[in-house]
Formats: sequence, structure tokens, C-alpha cells
Amino acid sequence: MQGKKNNTYDAIVIGTGISGGIAAMELCRKGLKTLVLERGRNIKHGDYPTAMLESWELPHQGKIPEDVKKKDYEYLSRKDYIMEQGGIHHFVKDSDHPYTEKKRFDWIRAYQTGGRSLVWGRQCYQLSDLDFEANAKEGIAIDWPIRHKDLKPWYDYVTRFVGVSGRAEGLAHFPDGPFQPPMPLNCVEDHFRKGVHAKLPHIRVSEGRAAHLTAYDPAVNLGTRGNCQYRNRCRRGCPYGGYYSSNSGPIPVAIETGNMTLVNGAAVREIIYDADKKRATGVRVKLTETGQETEFFTDGVVFLCASALNSAAILLASKSDAQPNGLGNDNDQVGRNVMDHHHSVGAGGTMEGFEDKYFKGRKPNGIYIPRFVNLGDQATKRNYLRGFGYQGGASRSNWRRLVRELSVGPGSELKQAMLEPGEWSVGIGGFGESLPNPDNRVTLNYDKLDADGLPTLIMDVAFGENEAAMRKDMKAYAVEMLEAAGVKNIKPYDRKVFPGYSIHEMGTARMGRDPKTSVLNAHNQVWNCPNLYVTDGAAMTSASNVNPSLTYMALTARAVDHAVKALNRQEL
Repeated sequence: MQGKKNNTYDAIVIGTGISGGIAAMELCRKGLKTLVLERGRNIKHGDYPTAMLESWELPHQGKIPEDVKKKDYEYLSRKDYIMEQGGIHHFVKDSDHPYTEKKRFDWIRAYQTGGRSLVWGRQCYQLSDLDFEANAKEGIAIDWPIRHKDLKPWYDYVTRFVGVSGRAEGLAHFPDGPFQPPMPLNCVEDHFRKGVHAKLPHIRVSEGRAAHLTAYDPAVNLGTRGNCQYRNRCRRGCPYGGYYSSNSGPIPVAIETGNMTLVNGAAVREIIYDADKKRATGVRVKLTETGQETEFFTDGVVFLCASALNSAAILLASKSDAQPNGLGNDNDQVGRNVMDHHHSVGAGGTMEGFEDKYFKGRKPNGIYIPRFVNLGDQATKRNYLRGFGYQGGASRSNWRRLVRELSVGPGSELKQAMLEPGEWSVGIGGFGESLPNPDNRVTLNYDKLDADGLPTLIMDVAFGENEAAMRKDMKAYAVEMLEAAGVKNIKPYDRKVFPGYSIHEMGTARMGRDPKTSVLNAHNQVWNCPNLYVTDGAAMTSASNVNPSLTYMALTARAVDHAVKALNRQEL
């Protein structure tokens, strides 16, 4: 009993990424002794070995040798730009953590303190009631149990803490927040915005809303933070804390409370369920370093924040006599309705007339174009459901273009060419919503185990006809906007894309109003295990078309507030 007592906590958080970091901080700040379990190694803020290196100082010039790709990164190498430029150490080896594809799925994973918050795209947007109400109005899947008003205070709360730079646009379907000043558009981006607004007034071009501090406030942006330095080396880790990560923000705050215990190398096998009490009483883990299995216990709450697919895997693996299909899976909904955004469609071209202009710094952000189709009126109605937004930007090529240009002569011609920037290019790419589909699912594979001896996942997920129909407009509207802005040499594209590629996997343990059709209630509690909260992408009932991380953080902060109040009322 003494061992169990020493291993018992007020709260347990599984995962340290976008959701887990917020859960740890909020629980610790509210006074709960909190155990935080992270499957990967410990990385402290600032422990980013390639962050200060110039591109020419990186091993293999930032490239990953082909033999290494083939041996260790079978899936990750499908997205080369994520692997390269000095950030590969932040991603797992596929050889250690394999999975099986019934249909192609490009799963990008990062197991370490901070998870994928060290390498995320940092775009932060709110879902609107256009998103929360869509399923119910269209008869798709099930209704969200919440609306924007339920989440708005928490959106604002995490937006202030994270430090989101952006411009208020006053659009109901693109909710504003308490933003820091936006990162200014460069001259060509601003020209593009003006051209689109003049000729296509129903389309709004704005700055991206990004988790980069432009007006650091030490009283609000807690942790180890500072203003963005415009280095655009974010995927290597930011030692300045200019961009938000769990490592620079909530984890240091949680540590300062004295209430957090962090255990790394803790691969969660299952959540321990007490059928009589109908509550989670702990977790069973395998310690990666020693191979030892151990148990941790709680008299309070468990927050499952391992990412949508891993959280589903843990729930499915948490089998008992009372829960033979997995914890929370009486209705066979865990692992189903996997969603991701679809992109790699849009257009680009060149802009003339700005040869005397350049820009300073490396702005890690560009333009954002909010959704403008299917807004609920006849004028915007299309022959598919939901919609899309665009992300993009403009830049001017530099001396590195000469590496591949053979037409430049030697001597003085080469020197002169190196002094002159190249042409301006501008491009926009769409991000489209995918619909929830119960046939899009993941299941456990006990015949293929990972390096920690845990069952792996079988992926059976694909985009559907609605997404295919949407992509035609995503390409066509991109061309129309570029033409409106006077862009030349426009080249549209629509590359084959597969789920997982956007790194926005969602929906495996969705929120709902009915325990027969959902896994979680309106407060992110598992229906038949109310002291277990799931607040990562698994909770999403629909996908919207915007980047989802801000929603995960808002759901998490709201759920912690609910959990602590329920504990104080002795309801859990």
C-alpha cells in the first residue's frame, strides 16, 4: 500500500503536446498534484541543437540521406520538408513506431516533451457557429454538444496566454480574438490583398493568425517567452520562445507551481478502470528505458491528451471485463470518424513591378483567406458541403537560385547576378474541410508491436466525394484571385493528397449529446467514465476548415475548469 500511496496523484495527464501542456498547467495552477506522462524523451526549453546553426552548417545541408530515409523514415519521408532543415530529431522513427495501411495515411509523430508543439505550423483560428451547427443543419454525423458561445471565453483565455498575432476582421464565420499586432504583409502580399479586395469584394485577405509574439507581455505570456525574432527556423525549436510551444509556455509554468511530476519514456499501455465506481483509477505504463511495467494511480481525474490517434489507441487497449471493447467504446465509436484537412491544391505565379523592393527578416507567417463559400446564403452556395480557406504568401528568390541556373556566365556576370534578387513569386494553397465518416477508422493491430511492445494501428481512412468536388473550386478560385491581383505566369496545381498529410487528425472519440452515438459529453468527459477527460483532436465532432490547435487548447482549459469544480463538489 505504501508503494501505491507514493504513486497516487490528484490528476494524471497523458501527453505534453498542445493539449497536454495546457492541461498540466491548468491543473497545477489550480493546486492539484499532477503527474504528467510523456512517451518520448525529455527536452527542456532551449535544448534545440540545430536552432542556432546556419543552413550550410547543418549535417548533409539539412537533407536526410536516402539510406536513412529508407531504413527509419518510410512514412515521414513522404513529407520531406518536415524532415529537413535541421529538425529531424524532433520526429519519431517509423522503424520504431510502425503502422499498417489499408489505405495510405501519412502519420507525422513527435514523441518528446512538448510533442508536436515544437514543430507545429502555429496557425491559430476559432471555429464559428457555422462550424458547430453544420452537422445538425445538414444531417451529417451528429451534432456538436456545444456552440461558439460556450467556448468563446476559453478561446480568448488561451489566445492571450499563447500570444496570437493577427488582425480582427469582423466576420461572424471567422471569429476574432484578443490578438497581438499582426505581422505586416510584405509589399507584394499587400498588393495582392488590395487587388483581390478591389475586384472580388466578397473575399477577404488577411494576415495569418499565428502563435508568434509580436508584443510580448510578461504578465500574460507566461513561461520562457520573448518576441519573435523573425528567423523562420521554427521547426528546429525556438530558443527565444517567440513562438508558442508547451516547452516555452505551460510546462515551465506548471513546474514553477511545484505541483507537477514529469515522467518521460512512459508508454501508456492502458487506463485502469474500476467498474464498480465507474471511474479511472490510474494508468499502466511501460518505462521505455528499463522495459519495466508500472502503475500510477489517481484519486482525482485523468486527462488523455496523447493526440487523436494515440488517444484512440489507448482507449481501445484499455479493455476489462466491464469494457471488453475498450474504455468508452460500448457503442463502437472509438477510432471512428477520423478526419483531416485536405490541401496541396491552389495556384502560384510571378509578380512584376516590384523589382526595386525587398523585405527584411524571415517572416514565419503569410496571408490567410477565410472561407467564402457555403456561408448559409444562396449567393455562396456550392454543389458540395462545407468549405475551405487559403494560406500563402509572397517572396523574392535570392542568390541560392544561381546554384541551378546554368545561363549565368563566369566572372563579373556571376558577381552581378549574385547582387540582384530574383523575381517575386506569390502563391496560395487551400485547406479544405473533410466530413466525418464512420467508415474512416483506426483499429489495433496486436500482430505488429512497436518498440515499446504496444499494439500498433491499422489505418483505414480516405477522403471522399465531397472533398474531391471541393478541390475543383479550391484550384479555380486560387487562379481567379491571382488574376485579380495581376499575377503573371499563373500555374494551378492539384496534387494527390492523403489523410494525415495536413497533420490535423481529428475525431476518433467525438463529443456529442447522446452516449449511444458519441464517446464524450459536452465537457469532454467519457460518458461511462466521468473522471476521464479527452481534450485533444480525438474530441472533434467535425473538422471545420481552419487549423484546429487553438480549439484543442480552449477545450482543454474549459475541461480542466469543469473537472476541478466537479472535484471540489465531490462529484467525481
